[in-house]
Amino acid sequence: MQQLLKWTLETIREEESGFSWMEEYRYEWSPLVKSAVSQVIEGKTVLIITDNKHRWFANYILNSVNDLKKNRPLLPFYHLIDQFPDLINITSTQDLELLEDMLDISHPNGYYIWYIGKGDHPLTKLAYRNDESFLWIMDEEIQNSFALRSADTLLDIKLLQLYKLFDTTLSAALFGDIDLEL
Repeated sequence: MQQLLKWTLETIREEESGFSWMEEYRYEWSPLVKSAVSQVIEGKTVLIITDNKHRWFANYILNSVNDLKKNRPLLPFYHLIDQFPDLINITSTQDLELLEDMLDISHPNGYYIWYIGKGDHPLTKLAYRNDESFLWIMDEEIQNSFALRSADTLLDIKLLQLYKLFDTTLSAALFGDIDLEL
């Protein structure tokens, strides 16, 4: 069983789709993915939210994560806007607290937010309230997040590569092929 950081480097190097850019970011990536994957293994639900521009990516994740060809357990990943369509209208702290109460009731094993998008989007208010959120933030350096640049001409490709790395990490952890300790 390999340690996560070493396994991540080897996985990046094995990828044939120009993924070498990720080698220098693996130190930022590994603690974030460790937390996200550990929470899934603990039985928490993953609630995905995105800014409008990256909604396609949430749909991609949801169509891919529980692909039956992966021969692994089905996992609780959901797009939060599908569960709560009025999400974008939540602005007050009281409304956020009411939503969090509903989510606590709905997901008794716990949940975390996986946010992908601009750091100043209104939906980040919910994601930033929880230290366990998995944040892929565009154009800002936020603590405990993975930073990307929206002006990057290869952004969509990088998002897909990162998802593939996340998904591969998730499978490796589920099947006991890696030790999530760094």
